[in-house]
Amino acid sequence: MARSTSIVCVSHLTGAEGEAVARGIAERLGFRYLDEEIIERAAEWAELDPGVVGEVERRKSLMRRIGEALQAEPMPSRPDAAAQRRTGSGVARERPSDEDLRALVRDAIRDIAAEGNVVIASHAAAMVLADRDDTLRVLVTASQQTRARRVAGVQHIDERPAEKLVADADASRADYFRRFHNVDRELPIHYDLVVNTDVLAPEVGADLVALAAREI
Repeated sequence: MARSTSIVCVSHLTGAEGEAVARGIAERLGFRYLDEEIIERAAEWAELDPGVVGEVERRKSLMRRIGEALQAEPMPSRPDAAAQRRTGSGVARERPSDEDLRALVRDAIRDIAAEGNVVIASHAAAMVLADRDDTLRVLVTASQQTRARRVAGVQHIDERPAEKLVADADASRADYFRRFHNVDRELPIHYDLVVNTDVLAPEVGADLVALAAREI
């Protein structure tokens, strides 16, 4: 029996045009497209500024991580914003630890996925929802040369600094997967479908993913 796909997770490298692919998939399937809404929902739960929650997804230098580890005190549990609203408590509390914030992001992804008929871009949602049978996990990629050329065009810079930006983004991505999901190396087998936009245009990639989503 074919399974029914109600969630498409699109993971993409910088310069691979993954956002365009993800938006195209949403249009073709009639699904909602979600990206920053993940962070906004997590922030709402914790009654924090979205920038505070989003910061946990960004790569941190070794010295900064060491400094934060020395200063941080563990929280007994994930912040319960709903309970705080019910009690009307206005008592100031400490900023949640990075691990608490990571848990919030993962919970927000699961909460949104439960609503169904969504395309979730970024946030390694494919890893969080790997155990769901109704999820199609997609990686949108391209060669470093192609991605650097695209970044150079968008940023109006030379290709040499664009190559550095792409390399830094790839390093940040690898760091993110290690911190959030204990994944030492991202592999094609983490996904159901890999779209290479070196040759395929974003609209063609979206067509292929939408076709796959309807077939499984």
